[in-house]
Amino acid sequence: MGVLARVFPRLAARAAPAPVPEHTAHNPYLSARKEWDERYGDLITRARNWRILALVVGAIALVQSVGLIYVSSRAKVVPFVVAIDKLDRVLAAGPAQETGPTDERLTRAALSQWIGDLRMVTSDGVAQRKSIDRVYSMIGSGTAAQVQISEFYSKDPPSSRAQRETVSAEVKAVYSSSDKTYEVEWSETTRALSGQVISQENWKGAMTIALNPPTDERLSRINPLGIYVVNVNWSRVL
Repeated sequence: MGVLARVFPRLAARAAPAPVPEHTAHNPYLSARKEWDERYGDLITRARNWRILALVVGAIALVQSVGLIYVSSRAKVVPFVVAIDKLDRVLAAGPAQETGPTDERLTRAALSQWIGDLRMVTSDGVAQRKSIDRVYSMIGSGTAAQVQISEFYSKDPPSSRAQRETVSAEVKAVYSSSDKTYEVEWSETTRALSGQVISQENWKGAMTIALNPPTDERLSRINPLGIYVVNVNWSRVL
């Protein structure tokens, strides 16, 4: 600084800091302002930091919520089914499998029930009428099966046979020969009204079906799978 003052006396005079007036250095108002800035400046800084922290915590909570919703939407609960008999013995066990309206197992079960209702003869008039209604609920309107079943019931009405005997059918097997044709094997037991067995015969039949899933509640109650028999024939196995 001394060299600069000797070489450039005017420039050194300009660069030298101006002396602080004595009355300014000890001004109580400036001191109070400085204390105000130090105190409330810290409060403002802390408030800003809290706001930033709150935003970060809120963002983390939002990400967690979205993650939980995503995980819960992809969760899959598979029931485990255990079948037991009257003595609580386990017959079968395994995870439940999802089925569709045209599942092969459901189709075979429906056709098995249909044959049982078709061939049943009982002295219980209410049960007999319900079985006949179930048979017709699975017959396609205006098909060959409708004509065949109507002729079967008219030639030997179940109500007339029930005055002398009863018939129960036990389906042994149902298997498909094509995607729309099924073959059924069953045995029939004919009993007198006293309960004595008159005869036991084996039968075999074939039927062609059509699938038409129900579109309203009424149809879903009487034929939930939408399986309709359009052609059927059967004969006794000798």
